[in-house]
Amino acid sequence: MSEPIYRVRDLRLSFPLLAQKPLFGAAPRVEVLKGLSFDIARGEVLGIVGGSGSGKSTLGRALVRLLEPSAGLVEFEGRDITHLDEAALRPLRKRFQMIFQDPMSSLNPRRTVGGIIAGPLRLHGFDDVKDRVSQALSQVGLPLAFRHRFPHELSGGQRQRVGIARAIATEPEFILADEIVSGLDVSSQAQVLTLLERLVAEMGLTLAFVSHDLSVIRRLCGTTLVLYQGEIVEHAATADLFAQPQAQYTRDLLDAIPLPEVDAAWL
Repeated sequence: MSEPIYRVRDLRLSFPLLAQKPLFGAAPRVEVLKGLSFDIARGEVLGIVGGSGSGKSTLGRALVRLLEPSAGLVEFEGRDITHLDEAALRPLRKRFQMIFQDPMSSLNPRRTVGGIIAGPLRLHGFDDVKDRVSQALSQVGLPLAFRHRFPHELSGGQRQRVGIARAIATEPEFILADEIVSGLDVSSQAQVLTLLERLVAEMGLTLAFVSHDLSVIRRLCGTTLVLYQGEIVEHAATADLFAQPQAQYTRDLLDAIPLPEVDAAWL
C-alpha cells in the first residue's frame, strides 16, 4: 500500500476568547479540534461533514496550513508541516490548493479572470503562464474569451468554475473544497460536482470536500469523516456510512436529509 498523502495525528487547534480576556494575563482559549487522527490516501475523495460549529472548515484550513495547529501532527507527503513558517510553506503551496465557499469574496473584483488564475502561477514562478491560464479555463469548461471578463460579469456557477480553475492551474496533488456548492442552485451544483469528478479522474487529484449536505457527500465522496463538536464520531466508506451508520450523530444527520413527500391525492 502506498503512503497516504496526509497523515494527521492527535490534531488540536484552539482560539483565544478575546472578549473574555482579563485585564492582566492571557485570554482563555476554546478548543475547536480535539485530538483528531486519520489518514487521507492518495487519489481519495474524502467528505468532511458535520453541523455548524463542528470544526469541519477549521480542519480543512489546518490541512492546507491556513491555520496553524496548537498541537499534534499534520504530515503532507511524508513532511511535517504542522508548524512550518510561511517561508517554508511557500514552495509547498502550489501542491495543495483550496477552493473557497464564496467565489465573490475570494475573487479579486478589480482583476480579470485571466489575472486571477495567473496570480498563483506567477507567485510560484511558472513560465508558461498564458498557456496554463488557457488550459485551466478549458479544463473547467469556460470559453477562453472569459479571461478578459471580471467576476461581477459572471454567474455564480461560472465564478465558482473560475475558483476551481485557479486551484488546478498549478497542478496540485491535493485540493480542499470548502462548502463550494452551498450557494448554488441545484443545476449549478450538479454541474460543479460532475466537473470535480472529472478533474479528480483526469488529474489524479486527492480531494477533501467539506459540506454540511450529506446528499452532496454521497454523490461525490468515496470516504466520509463525520465531525461533532471538534471530534471524529465516524470515519467510513460513504456507502457503508449511509447503509449502516454507527454513531447516533451520523444517524441524526441522515434523518435530517429532506425527502420529497408525495401527496396521495396527486396520484
